[in-house]
Order: sequence, then C-alpha cells, then structure tokens
Amino acid sequence: MTSTDTIAIFEKYVIGNYRRFPVCLVRGEGSHVWDAEGKRYLDFFPGWGCNLIGHCPPRVVAAVREQVGKLIHVPNTWYIEPQGLLAKALVDHSGLDAQVFLCNSGTEANEAVIKLARLNGKPNGRYKIVTMLNSFHGRTFGALSATAQPKYHKGMEPMLAGFNYAPFGDLDAVTKLVDAETCAIMLEPIQGEGGINLPPAGYLEGLRALCDKHGLMLIFDEVQTGMGRTGTWYAFQNFGVEPDAITLAKALAGGVACGGLLAKRKFADKLVPGTHAATFGGNPLACAAALATIETIEKDDLLPRAARIGEAFRARFEALKQRCPLIQEIRVKGTMVGVELSIAGTPIVDECLKRQLLINCTHGNVLRLLPALNLPDDALQAGCNIIEEVLLSVKS
Repeated sequence: MTSTDTIAIFEKYVIGNYRRFPVCLVRGEGSHVWDAEGKRYLDFFPGWGCNLIGHCPPRVVAAVREQVGKLIHVPNTWYIEPQGLLAKALVDHSGLDAQVFLCNSGTEANEAVIKLARLNGKPNGRYKIVTMLNSFHGRTFGALSATAQPKYHKGMEPMLAGFNYAPFGDLDAVTKLVDAETCAIMLEPIQGEGGINLPPAGYLEGLRALCDKHGLMLIFDEVQTGMGRTGTWYAFQNFGVEPDAITLAKALAGGVACGGLLAKRKFADKLVPGTHAATFGGNPLACAAALATIETIEKDDLLPRAARIGEAFRARFEALKQRCPLIQEIRVKGTMVGVELSIAGTPIVDECLKRQLLINCTHGNVLRLLPALNLPDDALQAGCNIIEEVLLSVKS
C-alpha cells in the first residue's frame, strides 16, 4: 500500500484525535525510519521517547521473538520468571529499598502512584497531592487531574478533587500549599512536555526536606527521564535526592508497551490484593523486551554515551545561538534536549520533516529532541545541520 492508501483508510475508519503528519512509516532501524515509498528519515524523536535504544534494537527483537514462542500472556494470578527478573533489575539499579508494580503505560503508572499516595495518607485524613504547573502525567482522569495544564482539562471538567498546583522550581509556593490534608508532592524531576525544564539548584532537595518534615510521599514521575535518558538509570540519581516512589514507562521496554511503579517498601505494602491491578501489566512479552533493553544499555555502555550526546547537542546549539537570534535558551540533560525559540516551533518541525528529519515541538515554542542513546555521531551532526539550515533560513 502507498502512504496515500493508508491515510485514506485512517480518514474513514480511525478517530482523528491525533495530529498526524502525512507520512506512513513501514520500517525502522536504529535512528532511521522509512516510509511506504522508501524515503528514509533521520529520527531525533523516536517513538515519542519510547525508542530509547533506536528502532528495532536487535536484543529486544530477539527477546520478543523467543518469548512469543513460549508464553504471550498469562494473568497475574501466576508467577512468571521475566516479571520477577525485571522487578529485581529495576530495584537494583535504583538503589532504593523498593518493590515494583508493572502496568502498560505512563498514565497507568501514575494512576497507581496516586492511589498509593492516598492509601498511605487516608488513615490520617490526607488525600491532597501537590503537582507542578506545566507538568504532564497522563490522559486518564487521575493523571490528567495531576497534570497542571488547563488546556488538557478543557471540556472535561470537573477534574478529580485534591490536586493543588505550584510553579515548577518555586519551593515557597509548594510550601504554602501543604496543609493537614496533603499526602504527597508529585513532579517530573525534569519536565519534558513542559519544555525540558531543569530544576533549579536546591529545589528537589527542598522538596525532600519538606516531605520529611510533614510526613509526605515524594513522587518522581520518571516516565520520560527514566531508563538512562539523562545519563543515569533514573534522573533523581543526578541530583542526589531520593524519592519515595518513581513512575516509569516510555523507554522501559525499548518501544514495547510497558509501565511501572517503584515504591519504597514502607509505602508499597499498602497495595494489597483488590486495591489495584492491570490485566496486561507485567506480561511476558513486555518483561522480556524490558530485560533486553536493560541488557543493551549495560553491554553497550550507553549511560556515558547519553551524557556525551547531550554535550554534543549543547555545543552545536550554543554555537548556533551566536548566529541565530531566534534561539532564546538551550536546555540539555543527557538525551533530553530543548531549544526554546522566540517564534512558534511547529513550522520548524514541518520544514525539518520536508528535509527528512523528525523532531518535535512542545509548549508552543520549544524544539524537543529525545534521540536514541546509541545515535551515531555522524547522524547527530547531520540532523543538527538540518536544524541549523532551517532556523537560519527563517526570515526575521
């Protein structure tokens, strides 16, 4: 089928709740994808951040092929080896005295942690959670209510009660929102959809101290930052601040749907039978893929590679900023790259697509790149060349 044929089917049969580009992708390998007409694209935003180790990573492909011939799905009324091994690996890499609940997506993981926070707070009459403006935690109602961006709430109000919002980075504002009914503070240690916003010095440490003072859970949504994206297994390890719970998804299984919650044991034990579940959570295929993803990161030494990639992007864009007044700020941590512009970013994304480079715009004017940890150096420079050409071609 041609791209046009596929698009016609979508227009007739698929609900149009996504803004789609007029491209039908049929194959991927590493940091490249191909459309139905054989055109190759360099992908700096693979899988919306899910394809952390590129498209069709060999170990993940092999693990899924092997697993699919053994068990595809069994319910969580039975024990399966891959789920236990994955939970152990996630905890071992965290350094926390924690246990794991596995699900299928980031929004599911955040629903689970919202429940967990309330279960821990309810005996003392606590149920409120403080989250941050410009956050993004998911599309289901609990996670959507935690997401402090009114544009995502529009038309679906009222939101779930019990969420209070503070500006990201403003410790005083958070402190003022904490009261006798607060049970947790929940945030992305680095905001992704909000524009690759890094925490100011002392902010996460201050939140940890605030939680300790008032007996609150500190929850880090690491759906976008986890699994090595920032050069450490989890972003919190960059800042030396230990959360009580972490949520994961996106890159967890190398592109296969998988989400998870890590919670310290003293909190995790509130999720008893009947309190929460996920039919497909921790299924054999997803767990096999996740274990292969972890193996790839370890054996290919990709954590330091993430840091090197980030510095290479920073160097290119800092140099470009001197010649391009459109660039206002550059924010980088590992392979999370944000380039804030003085103009809308969507036309830049569209122009890059014409030149066969896939990137993203978030928050209206921030070019967001989430490249694979194994992005080759020549591909990195080639993609930066395209972005540079497009930005310098914009008429002021």
